[in-house]
Amino acid sequence: MSTSNRPTRRLRELLDRPGIVRSLGAHDVLTAVLIEQAGFESVFIGGFGTSASLYGLPDLNFLGMMEMADAVRRMASRVSIPVIADGDTGHGDLPNVMRCVVEFEAAGAAGVILEDQIFPKRCGHFEGKQVIPAEDMALKFKAAVRARRDPDFLLIARTDAREPLGLDEAIDRVNRYCDVGADVAFIEAPLSMAELEAICRKVEHPKFVNMLAFGKTPVIGVKDLEEMGFKMMVAPIDSVLLTARVMREMAQVFQRDGHTRALGDRMVEFSEIKEILGVSGFLSLREEVSRGP
Repeated sequence: MSTSNRPTRRLRELLDRPGIVRSLGAHDVLTAVLIEQAGFESVFIGGFGTSASLYGLPDLNFLGMMEMADAVRRMASRVSIPVIADGDTGHGDLPNVMRCVVEFEAAGAAGVILEDQIFPKRCGHFEGKQVIPAEDMALKFKAAVRARRDPDFLLIARTDAREPLGLDEAIDRVNRYCDVGADVAFIEAPLSMAELEAICRKVEHPKFVNMLAFGKTPVIGVKDLEEMGFKMMVAPIDSVLLTARVMREMAQVFQRDGHTRALGDRMVEFSEIKEILGVSGFLSLREEVSRGP
């Protein structure tokens, strides 16, 4: 793969050029394919959606590092847009963080988010979060930089300090993490527009924002986020929430009617799903190979 075609290089170029980088969360590979086909610049794979999709369990450390790396690998092998992966706490101390970076990079991720919660961690919009000392997390980012083999692989520094320690401490932390080598600053779960604006004024590095539906942070539009000064944004769990509602409704309709014909106008047709999945390309492969050199 040429340098310019590497997902890591494309994500780095998106970071360096004007405009906000939009990302939607994908809880499985089909979702990622649809996000790419819709024209998004990147796709996000998070612990919340992956834990729900793989095991039907909440984001409470049920996923191990290699389980997440395998999920990243499946997604990155199927889409061409950069995949941004949730690395949680790095799954341990400095050696674990280094291995996490190596494994996620090898799996095809273009970047990883690492956070400063204690282990076991919890979803960033759950109550009762705790964080490790800032100096310990700074060491984790130094270790992550050392482990990175591709200099374009993006390290996104997330702090969950807003809830337990306040916004000023959270701002100080992400600035510190970026000063030691992280590329992008991410303060999880700010509580108001005023806090989002303060982050944009006081964080000295490219800024990432999480627009989690029904979460603690006000959800605002991409253009407004860009005007405020954010460089990257993600809507991480919308696909999970919508899929859960549609599947529950489908099960209820089938239970009631014995079929799902009442929902036919809300389904893609069989021909459409075949096109989404690229069926014709696979079926014509023998003929194309036979004609080739």
